[in-house]
Amino acid sequence: MESSVTQIFEQGAKHQILIDLAKGLPPIPTAVVHPTDRYSLLGAVDAHAANLIVPIFVGPENKIRKVAETEQIDISSFTIIGAQHSHDAADIAVSLVREGQAEALMKGSLHTDELMSAVVRKNKGIPTERRMSHISAMDVPRLSQVLFVTDAAINIYPDLLDKKDIIQNAIDLAHALGIEVPKVAILSAVETITPKIRSTLEAASLCKMAERGQITGALVDGPLAFDNAISEEAAKIKGIQSVVAGHADVFLVPDLEAGNMLVKQLTYLADAQLAGIVLGARVPIILNSRSDNNLARMASCALAELYVLKRKTRL
Repeated sequence: MESSVTQIFEQGAKHQILIDLAKGLPPIPTAVVHPTDRYSLLGAVDAHAANLIVPIFVGPENKIRKVAETEQIDISSFTIIGAQHSHDAADIAVSLVREGQAEALMKGSLHTDELMSAVVRKNKGIPTERRMSHISAMDVPRLSQVLFVTDAAINIYPDLLDKKDIIQNAIDLAHALGIEVPKVAILSAVETITPKIRSTLEAASLCKMAERGQITGALVDGPLAFDNAISEEAAKIKGIQSVVAGHADVFLVPDLEAGNMLVKQLTYLADAQLAGIVLGARVPIILNSRSDNNLARMASCALAELYVLKRKTRL
């Protein structure tokens, strides 16, 4: 994924590149769960207009149609599968995946934990052996590449094996976007192994796991503080010799609190724009926020589409 110098300072330019990457590819059938507000309904319709998804609306039909009428959104050509309430909608949407009718899930107007509870439900959910995690694709205007921050939404205090899966999920997404050898920075407060800081010990273990083939398809280094992960000059000043330092694509955060703060700092202090998906289930899950603009919503759909189609070519 490359961008020219003229695109670096344009807000949303790199998310537009993601959408452009998906142009001409077949849209993926996507179960849109409980789209009972303007944002979730319009986001799905616009993503369809961009040829990214084929939405299947799952929720209370009267509420969905009322929102469409009030907001003047044309949904006459789309399938609506009725559900009694949000929990029911989540269960039905997951069943569509199990039956092969949907290749992605898209969160509508319901809590994330409602949707994820249906995804992980015993015998009726769609988990895999790999830990699920959220990857935030951050479009920071002053940078030339998308930054992938993980995990700022699902795993609260991931352990070592959780982090192994979280890294691999992000690597797989980067591959789907054409980044052949992504560079992964394992973040901590310091760059040296410090027994009192657990994240530095786990960083060392994760790097060794990458060396031994337990994590594949990327260059992995850490612990790295954020400054030398993002700035080659900062790394040189501190004497850090690393092919990842200053050039990282993926930022593995120590825990959800750190990830949440990093994502929101980039959003509100650096005018970054957030898109993202959850990987590790049978299908990608598009988690949008009401604060996301339309371009960010479509970029999230593009991530899901590119991931699904890349996975199909590997089968």
